[in-house]
Amino acid sequence: MANLKEIRSRITSVGSTMQITSAMKMVSAAKLKRAQDAITQMRPYSNKLTELLENLSFNLDTPSTGKYTEKRGLKNILFVTVSSNRGLCGGFNANIIKKTKELIKHEYSSSNPHILSIGKKTSEHFAKNKFNIVKQSDELFSDLTYNNVKDVAEFIMNAFIDKKFDKVVLVYNRFKNAATQIVMTENFLPLEEKNTNSNINMDYLFEPSQEEIVKDLIPKSLRTQLFKAVLDSHASEHGARMTAMHKATDNAAELKKELTLTYNKARQAAITGEILEIVGGAEALNN
Repeated sequence: MANLKEIRSRITSVGSTMQITSAMKMVSAAKLKRAQDAITQMRPYSNKLTELLENLSFNLDTPSTGKYTEKRGLKNILFVTVSSNRGLCGGFNANIIKKTKELIKHEYSSSNPHILSIGKKTSEHFAKNKFNIVKQSDELFSDLTYNNVKDVAEFIMNAFIDKKFDKVVLVYNRFKNAATQIVMTENFLPLEEKNTNSNINMDYLFEPSQEEIVKDLIPKSLRTQLFKAVLDSHASEHGARMTAMHKATDNAAELKKELTLTYNKARQAAITGEILEIVGGAEALNN
């Protein structure tokens, strides 16, 4: 059994760790509220924009839409991975890395994979493992705005139009609640034709033409889709970190309780031993 000094030192260390994890949990909870509000407000707009684009582009085949819908042989695939810049958030980053590797190994095993990483954790991992990283956008989370994400979306769209990549896939965590994040894979480019019901109300007045509207809506929809994915991941990160720190705080409290019990037992045993020595010495003197 460890001596009393070692146990006291461990109790102090665990107590300090518990204070840190508890503080990190509260900070993440405050940040989660803002991030959750942002993605909650963004989703209806993004969904409506996608719905509007699908309705307007139904049976519309023009050069302006064709450059985003062109299907090619899957020679070069770009994976846009969205992770975090910091750790201590459970399996949040590991799940993104694992899913990306699964896609590369199985679904796109015959293609040449490229990585565009948003978040230091995926950047560091894929760089360490010699993956082909075409761009790192780790600074986005320092100032998460639509304009900053738009620049990344423009880079991806231009690379696809220039035929540097034949397909672009998003891999990110979708926020469900503070305790649940769902790993998502979305086809970013080329745009896929959706099954649209023929009875959809298409009683629109177009100004300017339908083609011009679709031409402007497609890039905007793609920028919005990427921004939504980053916001989803941002909210998921804080939810995952809050949950991880909550569990860490509970585990530290339980460990501190066990160490305190061990300390009390060791102290009681030491006192009992000292009493027995005193009694034994007294009896020796009497004899």
